[in-house]
Amino acid sequence: MTPVAKMRVRDIMVTKPVMFTSDTDLLDAVCVLVKRRISGAPVVDERGNLIGLLTERDFLEAALVAGYHGERGGCVGDYMSRDVQAVNADDSLLDVATRFIETKRRRYPVIEDNRVVGVVVRRDVLRAVIETLKLRG
Repeated sequence: MTPVAKMRVRDIMVTKPVMFTSDTDLLDAVCVLVKRRISGAPVVDERGNLIGLLTERDFLEAALVAGYHGERGGCVGDYMSRDVQAVNADDSLLDVATRFIETKRRRYPVIEDNRVVGVVVRRDVLRAVIETLKLRG
């Protein structure tokens, strides 16, 4: 088995991701995304359980509504994506890479017992593969 095949999501995930609650002000949340240069973040309840995902696309939808109706934002819960796919911390790196290839997703919240413990994005997978190949080469 190659070193890449042995890797797990927990080995490459961001362990302290930006997270929001459904009542976070939408504009405040988007400012955090822009400032941190990330394109999305999990939305959690008071116990850290995954309930949604806020992405740049969700905010663009909110901006269109605001522009059309002349209203300002709202809360993250009003615009977050509720149909969220997540991965487990013990999933293999190759399984997650396959999921990235087969879907248009750019990130997955990482969960253990439905609680968000991290985030993995495409670039994390690429970085792990490159670093592993450099060590072997």
